[in-house]
Amino acid sequence: MLDARALDTNALDESTSPYLRQHADNPVHWQQWGPQALQSARDRDVPILLSIGYSACHWCHVMAHESFEDETTAALMNENFVCIKVDREERPDLDSVYMNATVAMTGQGGWPMTCFLTPETEPFYCGTYYPPTPRQGMPSFEQLLTAIADTWSTRRQDVFDASAAIVSELRKQSAGIPAGGRPIDADFLAASVAAICADEDTTFGGFGQAPKFPPGALLEGLLRHYERTGNGEVLDVVRRTASAMARGGIYDQLGGGFARYSVDAEWIVPHFEKMLYDNALLLRFYAHAARVDDDPLIRRVASDTAEFMLRELRTANGCFASALDADTQGVEGLTYAWTPEQLIETLGFEDGVWATGLFAVSSAGTFEAGMSVLQLPAEPEDYDRFARVRRALSEARAIRPQPGRDDKVVTAWNGLAITALVEAGIGLNTPKWVDAAVECGEQLFAAHVESGRVCRASLGSAVGDATGVLEDYACLAVAGAALFQATGDSVWIERTVSLLDAAIEHFADPDDAGSWFDTADDAETLVTRPRDPIDGATPSGASTMAEALLTAAALVDHTSSARYGELAAASLARAALILERAPRSGGHWLAVAEASASGPIQIAVSIAPGGDLMSAARRLAPGGSVVVAGETDSSVLLMDRPPVDGLETAYVCRGFVCDRPVTSAEDLSYALQR
Repeated sequence: MLDARALDTNALDESTSPYLRQHADNPVHWQQWGPQALQSARDRDVPILLSIGYSACHWCHVMAHESFEDETTAALMNENFVCIKVDREERPDLDSVYMNATVAMTGQGGWPMTCFLTPETEPFYCGTYYPPTPRQGMPSFEQLLTAIADTWSTRRQDVFDASAAIVSELRKQSAGIPAGGRPIDADFLAASVAAICADEDTTFGGFGQAPKFPPGALLEGLLRHYERTGNGEVLDVVRRTASAMARGGIYDQLGGGFARYSVDAEWIVPHFEKMLYDNALLLRFYAHAARVDDDPLIRRVASDTAEFMLRELRTANGCFASALDADTQGVEGLTYAWTPEQLIETLGFEDGVWATGLFAVSSAGTFEAGMSVLQLPAEPEDYDRFARVRRALSEARAIRPQPGRDDKVVTAWNGLAITALVEAGIGLNTPKWVDAAVECGEQLFAAHVESGRVCRASLGSAVGDATGVLEDYACLAVAGAALFQATGDSVWIERTVSLLDAAIEHFADPDDAGSWFDTADDAETLVTRPRDPIDGATPSGASTMAEALLTAAALVDHTSSARYGELAAASLARAALILERAPRSGGHWLAVAEASASGPIQIAVSIAPGGDLMSAARRLAPGGSVVVAGETDSSVLLMDRPPVDGLETAYVCRGFVCDRPVTSAEDLSYALQR
């Protein structure tokens, strides 16, 4: 039997998660999830108190300060529970299982997540934040702990009955989406897009009401629909949302980059954490939008967001950190908010007064204590002055206290960043962004991939124990395909194929073609095997896998192409139910479906001395297109495709149908528009 005293101290100081390390000094005897902690619960015959959060989460910090740092509360936790702390970003499988349980029990979810489990890890009571004293109908955290401990001691069978019911429901939910929905054809996509657009907030932009989250993947899907159909009303929806977000406080008007969400419907006041995945998805969209619609605001946002990622999220090894914290020294907005007096003090009277009008800063304030988050309701008339003011304010802000950074490198989110930087770099002619993506890709494949298997995350030079989930394989495969298209280096497509084959072997449902589990067949066994195809804050593993397969099918030999193409089609077919019944929850599915409906378009440029058709192809290619350039026979798409009459030549195909080769940008543009 394990000696219970072996776990009578806090064990988080050796974690590779900055979030867990934030709790290493708590008087709570926190353990990491693992066999030793689970066995301790069995040996002590006590429940597990599972707390799940992430480093940039404001209310996670609040609950930590109020309860986990309190000696009395900690003593109650230590006496009656085995306390386990989990970083949701490091263990998305655990987060998915217990978030589903929390939603099933309470009707809503969020972080911090607080779950009580039997020693066999079956949930029997779940919630989110609990205050230190009773508030707004919620019990205090100590009251909850006492009640749970008493129920475990005196009404154990009630606990087991509750856990059995919850686990049964979780297993039903993980059955996957049935096949056999409507075919995803042009009419189907038009209906899905119409339903999405009907939910638009035509007053303030975006979809739904407060709080509002930036829908990067959904906007990418709508933009691809516009490119395929020419539907101007859809483009108007995209423009309104893109502009509203870019002009609001959710966007950092000085440093670039987007906050996690806006607490209001008008995009004014952000929840201040900045997540890598949000900014990667939004960079991809804004860079694409800048090619479609030459708006200086959209182009500036794309450029500044890329520069923000390189400046503030890049780690020492060339990868990208997970997030910037919501709080600075425990205070929301301390780094970012301003008063009119502060603007005048920093800029001088004339520029300060000008800036208060430009950035909508008033004495009343838009945030707390008369402070305002900078907005940009209209474009400045004097861009030189605008640049000077931004530079001066940025320098002043840099000497303020800064938010903490979660340096954890998550494979999936770095894959999203690579893809966005590649597409932005080649589409907006900024090679350094592509160079940064290449460096990140090299590091990920060197440190996060071993014998074809992917790990979830690392911190510094230490790779974590958590194994990769489906989104890690899929996002990295999409990134590998993007790097191949950008560089022409065959090593990237070889790496992509290796990832796809491993994902098919370990994550595909052998009994249901096109259905995917989120954890591998040899991963840790949980109370249920997660399988969630819904797109959330990030694209689902399943929709990203469909994108990876669809793209790779155009880049590999015919045998592999047929296999990947069939799997992509089977995966998309299962998304019909999502796109029909909840299309806003299928933004990335929509983007992949639009690419598939377009062919996908394949552009192969056979290079010749003095030509520049490759740049035109990358500028003109609709979203979701596959674009390669190189010498004749240098890749699958360039086999037996030489320059025509010694001129650089573009070969355009849609699926299995090809146009005649073209040798000018004008003819290429016409071919892509037909």
